[in-house]
Amino acid sequence: MNQRLHVVLNIPVHELIHYYEGMVESVVATTTDGRTIKFPASILRSIVQNNGVHGTFELVFNEHYKFVSINRIDNG
Repeated sequence: MNQRLHVVLNIPVHELIHYYEGMVESVVATTTDGRTIKFPASILRSIVQNNGVHGTFELVFNEHYKFVSINRIDNG
């Protein structure tokens, strides 16, 4: 069964450069229910917009905690 976590991300473009240059490999975020999670920065590639990554997103992981998908829920 997949696990779904909701996170609010507000990462401006100038910070995303660090992820793309490999200076930062992981993102640490707080879920909407207060848990802290850490996930690979590469997950963000599919949701980057010209102003960065902003909004509420649903992260989906499988039963082995392997990443499945990330989807925008709202624009924050």
